[in-house]
Amino acid sequence: MTHPPLLPFQTVYGAPQPLDWLCLAPHPDDAEIGAGGTLIRLAQAGRAVGILELSRGERGTQGTPQIRVQECARAAVLMGLSWRGNLGLKDGELADTPAGAHALAAALRAVRPRVLVVPHHRDRHPDHFGTYHLARRAVHLAQLRRADLDGEPHRISRTLLYQGNADIQPGLLVDVGGVQAQWEAAVRAHASQFTGEAVSETVTPEIIERRRARQSYWGTLARVRYAEAFEAEDALLVDPLAL
Repeated sequence: MTHPPLLPFQTVYGAPQPLDWLCLAPHPDDAEIGAGGTLIRLAQAGRAVGILELSRGERGTQGTPQIRVQECARAAVLMGLSWRGNLGLKDGELADTPAGAHALAAALRAVRPRVLVVPHHRDRHPDHFGTYHLARRAVHLAQLRRADLDGEPHRISRTLLYQGNADIQPGLLVDVGGVQAQWEAAVRAHASQFTGEAVSETVTPEIIERRRARQSYWGTLARVRYAEAFEAEDALLVDPLAL
């Protein structure tokens, strides 16, 4: 009798399935803060969208892993996600390690995203730039037929980098003005982080005000009210007739 392979992650919401877009988040709430409006827009357009947290945020000053997983599930409903999971790596130690890369590569094979969204490598937080480098190795492993991994090989079509705690030079801006209410509700679903005393520039009740100011700046460049910013790992092919 054969048994299905053990999945390397915990499912927080939905069911593992082929995804159009997958956002990697070092900690719970990072995806909402950096790319939430774009993910909501995609979900509203009928795309299969997911988030994979790499850690449970267990070393954070506020909240507990149990509380934070509940917050992630609530946010997933508000965003219209198809799936949300957690890889269970150690908070504060996210880095390009063979074990972490194999676990993430196996997860990529399980949910088979077409587009992968990851934190920017210039982010000042070690877990954020560690996630970027870990993702690069995992993307490579996931496509290798002879890699020691369960599941069929899978090749990511496009990797985009989202803004965390540092400035970026975006090559792609997404209009998120029409989903501000949903985005704010999804961020506020992480109540353990964004109520009470401010702990850092991101763990603060002022998170919506601060992040919306960034969205307003990027929106000004794109001639819209609010936008989210991304960098592409590879050159984007643009139809000149669409410009």
